[in-house]
Amino acid sequence: MTPLSSDLHVSPEDSLRVSVLSEALPYIQRFSGRTIVVKYGGAAMVREDLRDAVFRDLALLACVGVQTVVVHGGGPEINHWLSRVGIEARFRDGLRITDEATMEVVEMVLVGKVNKQIVNGLNQVGGRAVGLCGSDGSLLQARTHGDGSLGLVGDVALVNPSVITPLLDAGYIPVISSVAPDLHGKAHNINADTVAGELAAALGAEKLILLTDTCGILRDREDPDSLVQQLTLTQARELIHSGVVNGGMIPKTECCIRALAQGVAAAHIVDGRVPHALLLEVFTKAGIGTMVVGNKGQLDC
Repeated sequence: MTPLSSDLHVSPEDSLRVSVLSEALPYIQRFSGRTIVVKYGGAAMVREDLRDAVFRDLALLACVGVQTVVVHGGGPEINHWLSRVGIEARFRDGLRITDEATMEVVEMVLVGKVNKQIVNGLNQVGGRAVGLCGSDGSLLQARTHGDGSLGLVGDVALVNPSVITPLLDAGYIPVISSVAPDLHGKAHNINADTVAGELAAALGAEKLILLTDTCGILRDREDPDSLVQQLTLTQARELIHSGVVNGGMIPKTECCIRALAQGVAAAHIVDGRVPHALLLEVFTKAGIGTMVVGNKGQLDC
């Protein structure tokens, strides 16, 4: 005789798993068919346990219908290979000084090595990933940053998302390295946060998520409990102006501001050192990082 349901043994782990899935359902329903752009970098690219968790998170997002785009950098790997070929890594104001020789290494590492490692990692966990750079399908056009004194460092001049859209519609995860040619075909090195923000705007993304090595925006850099969980565009600008947001958090916060100003619904600065940070940010109410929204305030996301 089939036992009554009350007689069935269900482990606490199975009960918790089912409960979590049930609670995530409204968020899955909300974001299915929507686009999320994730900037992948920091410790989540270096530590194997975090890397595997990110790949599984991205594959799951795509599996439940979230159109997911990944943009990556690869600073530590670039530094490693520059050292191997005897080229000094030089920086100014947080940007890599990129002469011709350095640009060759940057392009080989980001496009030929790091990009394919991410694609392979996603495919290994059941995702369907495709690797691209700015040259593919004329996806990105660069312009030289500032007065050109940093060499082949670029800003995003133009985004043509037509190559990405059919991939997303077919269930693929585009993985994009932040290298793009200028109008004359000269390759430029572009900050990955900047590329992610501009792509999110061009795609009309629901969310831009920056995976970082910080908790988010802190009112006191020495106090992790001072995390700002949500702020508006105006408040974000005020925190930069007052110096609360400083150092490396300035370009990340400015990236969020620019994306929101161009129509992205919400931007998130998330601690990629936390396993499954992406799912915690997307599929829970509280999230784990800082969410920047438009000046109307709270969004149900």
